[in-house]
Amino acid sequence: MYERIHHRLATRAVFIERLLRHTAAAIGLVGGSLAIGVVGYHALENLPWIDALLNASMLMGGMGPVDALHTTAGKLFASAYALYCGLVLLVAAGLLLAPILHRLMHRFHVADEGRKP
Repeated sequence: MYERIHHRLATRAVFIERLLRHTAAAIGLVGGSLAIGVVGYHALENLPWIDALLNASMLMGGMGPVDALHTTAGKLFASAYALYCGLVLLVAAGLLLAPILHRLMHRFHVADEGRKP
């Protein structure tokens, strides 16, 4: 997927394509995770779809749920979903930053290769 240490720096077109693939993967991960939260709040707390979306979005964004939770299953779900959302945030950030950091590090390595005796 990425060029190896001894390969030349990828072209700008390859880099942009890589960024788009990683962005699509991050959007898919966040969107799928949001869908899990919406369905969970709707099924376990009997919230209307729009309120379930609001609660899942707020929890995923780190703000916490808007509506009070009434069922034990809903509270357990919200607890597990909050922990899961924290991991999703880290993974999504990693997906978005990986191609940029790889290109930056590879560029520095290519520059160093030219200066070696």
